[in-house]
Amino acid sequence: MSDSMIQATQGRVFGRTQLEDLVIVPLFAFVAALVLGALVMAATGVAPATIAQSYVALLKGSVGSINAVSETLTAALPLVLAGLGLALGFRAGLFNIGAEGQIVIGGLAAVVAGVALGDLPAFIALPGALLAGAVAGAFYAGIAGWLRAATGAHEVISTIMLNLISFRLLDYLLRTPLIQKEGRADPISKSVPDAAELPKLLTFLDVNLRLHAGLFLTLLMVAIAYWLLFRSKLGFEFRASGENAVAARFAGMNAGLTIVLAMAIAGALAGLAGANQTLGVLDRATPGFSAGIGFDAIAVALLGRSHPVGVLFAGILFGALEAGGRQMQVDAGVSIDLIAIIQALIIVFIAAPLLVKAIFPWGFRKADKGEGRS
Repeated sequence: MSDSMIQATQGRVFGRTQLEDLVIVPLFAFVAALVLGALVMAATGVAPATIAQSYVALLKGSVGSINAVSETLTAALPLVLAGLGLALGFRAGLFNIGAEGQIVIGGLAAVVAGVALGDLPAFIALPGALLAGAVAGAFYAGIAGWLRAATGAHEVISTIMLNLISFRLLDYLLRTPLIQKEGRADPISKSVPDAAELPKLLTFLDVNLRLHAGLFLTLLMVAIAYWLLFRSKLGFEFRASGENAVAARFAGMNAGLTIVLAMAIAGALAGLAGANQTLGVLDRATPGFSAGIGFDAIAVALLGRSHPVGVLFAGILFGALEAGGRQMQVDAGVSIDLIAIIQALIIVFIAAPLLVKAIFPWGFRKADKGEGRS
């Protein structure tokens, strides 16, 4: 029996292996990605002084001021929410890559509900809009879960197709009279009323700071996801199914129901990520408002090792890379594509932990003889 399966059955959340996977491997992967990123810049003719300046700008643009921290967290929030959903699916043995489509559907539903409830008090309108986003995302992801449970259709294929459907559905719905903004010919939704908006948190410092109350929603979802995975019966079933679906089925777990629930909960979290964007940042829905967040969230979930706390820090890291990347362009003139390269390198190292351990052997304790045997 594997070490992770033993810990799952004993109710243990952390062990030596889990600590290394969750903290040490991602940390070394990030360091290695930065080093290789510098080598890439050097290979393309960037002067060493400019390389150093670019990394200073990356740090400055991500955490160097209140505005930088605000932008980092604003970029991180939807990544964390969507990453939590994907991590939950990974734990259950499901490779859900449909977060992008679930963000689109959830964000659009949140706008529609927010407009419909806009005349009501904020304590009704805002929760109602958030709930609409979560329910819409859960329903959309649940389609792929049902197809997997009922017909065996692989969730990778079905979620890819659902992503494409969501893009075209958004384009169509944004031109309908119910959703399209009055007097506009282009596909854009009505603006979300103030009562349904996620309130800004730092306007008392600067009215241009975009950090909003989605921060509290995200932290709450991290805590709930942690409890669900490691302190609830359903979470145990998710983890047991992900470790060995056949053994879980023989133990009396309903495999079909587990798949549908895992996908639905993942979709609800992605739907909240979409609502976070439309209610907190954009105040409307437009074509492409998801901006690839659902795909970046796959990397966040992998970097976080499919652990809620890990996903939180991975999302903040990717938010910092996005915010700091803009500063790199301004201060050092380095292409924003470098950030994509660094992110890709992080994913490569995360996907190959043995490579990280081979590069940094001094950072890991040697396995005991017989470790991992039952």
